Amino acid sequence: MRSILISGAAQGIGAAIARLFYTHHYKVGIYDINSAQAQQLAASLGPNAKAGQLDVSSYQDWQTALAEFVTWAGELNVLVNNAGILFSGPFEHTEISAHHKTISINVNGVLNGCHAALPYLKQANFARIINLSSASAIYGQADLVSYSASKFAVRGITEGLDTEWQKYGIRVLDVMPLFVQTAMVQDMQAKSIQNMGVHLTTEDVAQHVFQRAVAKDTALTATHQAVGAKAKLLFQLSKISPQFLNRLTNLYLSK
Repeated sequence: MRSILISGAAQGIGAAIARLFYTHHYKVGIYDINSAQAQQLAASLGPNAKAGQLDVSSYQDWQTALAEFVTWAGELNVLVNNAGILFSGPFEHTEISAHHKTISINVNGVLNGCHAALPYLKQANFARIINLSSASAIYGQADLVSYSASKFAVRGITEGLDTEWQKYGIRVLDVMPLFVQTAMVQDMQAKSIQNMGVHLTTEDVAQHVFQRAVAKDTALTATHQAVGAKAKLLFQLSKISPQFLNRLTNLYLSK
């Protein structure tokens, strides 16, 4: 039985991923800074789910969580770096501490998870990391500057490690959804969400994560996968459109 550890798994996309993988007979690690909520979800799923406390910005927390999980599960096959936060609104109206917190969780959390998990992934017969990036990593987003920047960083981490860790037989992939129906986007202060709408569910994203986890590894397995028709369109257009047109498109979406 394969195993998966998901950060930020107590609610939202992380919880949807946990539920889906559990139905596909994975041993599921539900780790979150809200350990009580994580325990509730694990109890509702059954004996092949384990919950624990994890502040992704703490490398020590990662080391403790991974050691605990692998002792229980036997090995680590899939790591999903899902934990993240979002602050929206004009850049200058957002406290600098909020911008710093976004980077600490969204970027350092992924770096910590990948670094701490490598010794376990190298020992597994099958190993994969799936990072939650975002369509905000296609082009820098007004009123979401630090969040968008953090997801560009996740995109870069994914690309670099997917190349570097090929020598270990570990694929590092990401998914890039547009806005998803979670608590994160409630009362979001960004015109782009009003113009683009919120059409994806947590289950939609979980399905894409599952496909990434079980897909046969070939030369055609793309490192990035946009989620949703609008994200796919924007991602493809960004590859062929001149930079000034990409800027004008995003300027329009931010008004």
